[in-house]
Amino acid sequence: MRYRLLSALAAASAAIVADASPAASATYDYIVVGSGPGGGPLAADLARAGYSTLLIEAGTDQGDNPTYADIANFNEAANDETTRWDFWVRHSDDAARDLKFKHTTWDTGDGTFYVGLDPPPGAKLLGIQYPRAATLGGCAMHNAGVCSLPAADDWDTIANRTGDPSWAADNMRKYWKRIEKNEYLPAGDASHGYDGWLATSVADMSWAKNDSLPETRILKKLAELTGQNPDDVASLVNRDILAAGKDVDETTSFYSMVTHADNQGKRSSPNNYIRATLADPAKYPLTVKLNTLVTRVVFDEATVNKTGTTPRAIGVEVMEGGSLYRADPKHVANATGPVSQILARREVIVSGGTFNSPQILKLSGIGPAEELAQFNISVVADLPGVGENLGDNYEGSILAIGAAPVNSGLITLLFRTPSAPTKKRNIFTWCGAFSFEGFWPGFPTDYGPNEYTCAMVHMAPKSQAGSVRLASADPQDRPAINFRFFERHGDEDLRELVEGANLLRASFAAAGAPAVPLVEQHPCANGTDCTDAAQAEFFKLQAYSHHATSTCAIGGDGDRMAVLDSKFRVRGVRGLRVVDASAWPVVPGAFPSCPTMMLSAKAADDIIADAKQEQAA
Repeated sequence: MRYRLLSALAAASAAIVADASPAASATYDYIVVGSGPGGGPLAADLARAGYSTLLIEAGTDQGDNPTYADIANFNEAANDETTRWDFWVRHSDDAARDLKFKHTTWDTGDGTFYVGLDPPPGAKLLGIQYPRAATLGGCAMHNAGVCSLPAADDWDTIANRTGDPSWAADNMRKYWKRIEKNEYLPAGDASHGYDGWLATSVADMSWAKNDSLPETRILKKLAELTGQNPDDVASLVNRDILAAGKDVDETTSFYSMVTHADNQGKRSSPNNYIRATLADPAKYPLTVKLNTLVTRVVFDEATVNKTGTTPRAIGVEVMEGGSLYRADPKHVANATGPVSQILARREVIVSGGTFNSPQILKLSGIGPAEELAQFNISVVADLPGVGENLGDNYEGSILAIGAAPVNSGLITLLFRTPSAPTKKRNIFTWCGAFSFEGFWPGFPTDYGPNEYTCAMVHMAPKSQAGSVRLASADPQDRPAINFRFFERHGDEDLRELVEGANLLRASFAAAGAPAVPLVEQHPCANGTDCTDAAQAEFFKLQAYSHHATSTCAIGGDGDRMAVLDSKFRVRGVRGLRVVDASAWPVVPGAFPSCPTMMLSAKAADDIIADAKQEQAA
């Protein structure tokens, strides 16, 4: 069998054989830019529907590399220069405040990084690392694989803002059932899927039956603190976190953590679905082009800036070669590649992710007119929302060092803090013998076998004030990214984080001998200065994130900041859509990877329905 795959370099995975044809000037029905949770499944779905589809990826295929294929290696994967793109972001407009972030990263000039608050003389400030993955399958190839679904309100928000009932939570569940291949429940659960392309599994939680373990004691104390029955914890920890049902978003409970991996610990991601589509005997018309950087969307000049016409996207301009984007640590200064254009008969779909999709739109003339003018980019569509509305989950952790190891499994708990503005849960936490304090080159810090952490994800953050803006008109440059943490309703979000930390901390002493005392490292260093105000200041300075969304947000016709309509179509132009995490108008739950795969499945339905309607006309 021969795979229809184009590669600019011979660096493509050995598992995929490059085909010398079609030529770079070929025309496809659809061009999809980016192979992550949004674009990868969408390209496969379009090809399986019979449409010739080109999927463009700036990186290589690492599907057979154990660093990525084995889900347990996720820390190594996120640090690996084979696929890593380093974005250096800001958390606020206050430079002095950002310099208090303990893991601020600097370029020493000798090929190494310095991470910390006291850089050596001459070191160049880089910022706060936000690693992304340039590889077939996108960031679903380097994440920890945690799979959770949005609250019903997150779906209903889109339905209400756009007036499109197809976004209602009750309707969206079908997309989860379509893509899931559940490997942890008996077949027949009507809320799950068993024949999809995305394997889901859970860890063995039998350790919770052993009352003599320090972590079982912590587990029971957490049950008491959250109104659950301590005698039932061995059962509660196996509760399905992806279950559907009334009031599920308001239920405080332990759960089994689901990952998008199979029962053998092998990562399941868009990479698997893309490769299965390429290998299928049905010979679906999917072509994958690796090591290719999209520089802009190409428009039919006859439709641009002409009275009575709407600009139409007809293809993309690409630069071919490996490590061309300057976020790639392997990038060689002044390296470029040959530039060409590839055409689409039907549509171009941008799926570059929350940072790169708005950058590509702006480089193509779609975005805030004033910003485009700064870089002498001709305006195709003045859309002020492109690159704005950047949001993320706030994340923080309570880290302690015990007198002895607290070895067992992982406690997963979703709960509501007292000051949460609604009845919905607002904290997703997981506790265990690990260390996680955010991202920097070489993360995480290993505190030894006695380390114990409860990591928190704050759901439904109230501030989405961040932005992704051009640093230049050069498509090889990174954009300027500022999350503006806590800028809106920050005191409320910080109060919820502190309340979450206080509840979790109250369980540590229950670990008992020989693990106690668990000496806290942060936010209350060595158990001192543990006032709510001190903790809030800690989280304000040290919170981190890695679930960026919403920079090309879906919205209603009357919303001037809406970039997309309810069918993912870019407003003000034709033949162009955005399908990835940037499309979310609000941050979807605690982890966006699986929700974005659902979003991708919906986009496939919308695009195919439009194509059939056009064909029938």
